[in-house]
Amino acid sequence: MYPLGASYDGAGVNFALFSRMAEKVELCLFDEQDNETRVELTEQNSYVWHIYLPGIQPGQRYGYRVYGPYNPANGQWCNPNKLLLDPYAKAIEGNIDGDESLYSYWFNDSDNPNNMNDLDSAAHTMKSAVINPFFDWGNDQHPFIPYSDSVIYEAHVRGMTNLNKNVPPEIRGTYAGLAHPSVIEYLKKLGITAIELMPIHQFVNDPFLQEKGLNNYWGYNTIGFFAPHNAYSSQGQRGEQVNEFRAMVKEFHAAGIEVILDVVYNHTAEGNHMGPTLSFKGIDNQAYYRLVDNDQMHYFDTTGTGNSLLMRSPQTLQLITDSLRYWVQEMHVDGFRFDLAATLARQFQEVDKLSAFFDIVQQDPIISRVKLIAEPWDLGSGGYQVGGFPPNWSEWNGHFRDCVRDFWRSQPSTLPEFASRIMGSSDLYQHNGRKPVASVNFVTAHDGFTLNDLVSYNNKHNEANGEDNRDGESHNRSWNCGVEGPTTIRDVNELRHRQMRNMFSTLLLSQGIPMICGGDEVARTQLGNNNGYCQDNEISWTHWKLKDYQKDMCEFVSKLVHLRLEHPVLHRRRFFTGRDANMAPDALPQVEWFDHNGNIMDLEAWSNTHAFSIMVFLNGSDIPEPDWYGNTMVDNDFILIFNAHYEPIMFTLPEEQYGRKWKLIVDTHNPKGPELNYEAGFAITAQSRSFMLLMSDEKKERRSDN
Repeated sequence: MYPLGASYDGAGVNFALFSRMAEKVELCLFDEQDNETRVELTEQNSYVWHIYLPGIQPGQRYGYRVYGPYNPANGQWCNPNKLLLDPYAKAIEGNIDGDESLYSYWFNDSDNPNNMNDLDSAAHTMKSAVINPFFDWGNDQHPFIPYSDSVIYEAHVRGMTNLNKNVPPEIRGTYAGLAHPSVIEYLKKLGITAIELMPIHQFVNDPFLQEKGLNNYWGYNTIGFFAPHNAYSSQGQRGEQVNEFRAMVKEFHAAGIEVILDVVYNHTAEGNHMGPTLSFKGIDNQAYYRLVDNDQMHYFDTTGTGNSLLMRSPQTLQLITDSLRYWVQEMHVDGFRFDLAATLARQFQEVDKLSAFFDIVQQDPIISRVKLIAEPWDLGSGGYQVGGFPPNWSEWNGHFRDCVRDFWRSQPSTLPEFASRIMGSSDLYQHNGRKPVASVNFVTAHDGFTLNDLVSYNNKHNEANGEDNRDGESHNRSWNCGVEGPTTIRDVNELRHRQMRNMFSTLLLSQGIPMICGGDEVARTQLGNNNGYCQDNEISWTHWKLKDYQKDMCEFVSKLVHLRLEHPVLHRRRFFTGRDANMAPDALPQVEWFDHNGNIMDLEAWSNTHAFSIMVFLNGSDIPEPDWYGNTMVDNDFILIFNAHYEPIMFTLPEEQYGRKWKLIVDTHNPKGPELNYEAGFAITAQSRSFMLLMSDEKKERRSDN
């Protein structure tokens, strides 16, 4: 009866399937010639149908046929002609081909779904596979990198290595390819601490894309919440993908890099009432999906993909939490980024951070101990929930993305918000006791323009998607620097490169957790396509034959990452506090804000709608929290100079009490320039649209409290 799924014990396999709707369940076993043997499950306890079969070995392919009511108007879709995937399958073979047999209605009678399609789908659908649960993990351990020390790199398994000549051809685009020493060495040199993989749960390649010669590249179309996607395996699809994934995780852990999964628990690939019957729909539609209250044929959809999982159903909650525990305990992953996480909070109509899902996660001894990152929105009413998630969660900070883009394209009235964003967005998170690490800062992600395209295009160019450029976001807060798309004009290209360096500097020197969109560090372009979800080709893949400016960009990003990691004041665990009215005149606050004349910013300066520049002092001798070993942290002081104006601006460095001598260590206008030295009160020129970072020349060491 438990656990659900197919469990191999060395002598045989126990099969267990939940369905309260079923009147009869058949287990279907397939041999090498795809001949099917059906075994009726006669044992049933608490709606779990189960059987133990001795002699069954790993690699055995199977599926289910569920007999029960077929009444779409009442949300009941049982149809034994459809071979169904095990929701708990640990491995899945094949994909679907769009054949009519996959659907429970007839294509020529789609307005009448009650006329049940009795075509058998077995030859056109995916099959579950029994796996061997045993794997030699050796001394593998979770790196357990503190949130505040994290630098996340969002990557795609195929896109990261498909064009990488340092990876053997036979494993490019696979888990093994991603674990290749050259890839891990590259990531280590870059300085990232965690790789966040776009969906690797088994997903469906949409038939409508296949018909257009396209593929589901991103993978936000899950059908198997326990199974690594089979197309990313170099060894096979009958369980081999499981151990290949495990071996990949083991290699990353050996290098001290965490593995975070982008997971899609808000919906499945079965779509709405016009979608195929692949698994959940035919097993127990009402238990797994949220249906419209007064119209059970149709699905309540806050994801834009046809359906939403029913987050008040015990079976759905068990499925999700069992899946999360499995990936932590059996696959050793270190955290999760939850796609459209607001849907997970919709136990009823509204988003509720006190919903059952969050309660379960909060008290779970396994799930609550790994990194939990929300995409804090969905498409439903009240779905934009940035700042609204529970204290143990971090969130993709969409406000950071939008504000940074606006600031560097010189939009008016952005300076006050920009100041809040680079300091960790306390306005969003501090009110309920959360810390700067609640904010996952990003400027670009998989969805939207790459960083290169953000500074090269004013408009999206999605013609390759076959939707007449109607798809994708139209308001991108981008600026092409004067020319749309590629150009040979030197000044335009230099400005674009500087703008990329500006945004990387802002991202990596802001408080919170930075996330780099994979390939941005080498100025990857999608030629203006801001919705590459269907482009499993060179439009989306990272190119590794780099030009000099791309190599320079990568070195610049690596320098910033390592600079961040080496200096605790650049990634504090607590919010900065500014100048207090009760402070002594000669006392230094943790952070001070100056205008270009070296004067402390006053209300008039903050209110200037056309202010595009600021100078920030960070006090390295006043870090209130100890490090992870209990030692008081003392760091260098820093001055950050931001100039988003179209003209150079002369900045007067603060007076001597803030620091006598300074060294210029980052200048986005002259990234390879020498590290120049300056004294207090000296005037320094920040070139148009540039960023500068100065560090006190006095190296302050950590001192022990013991």
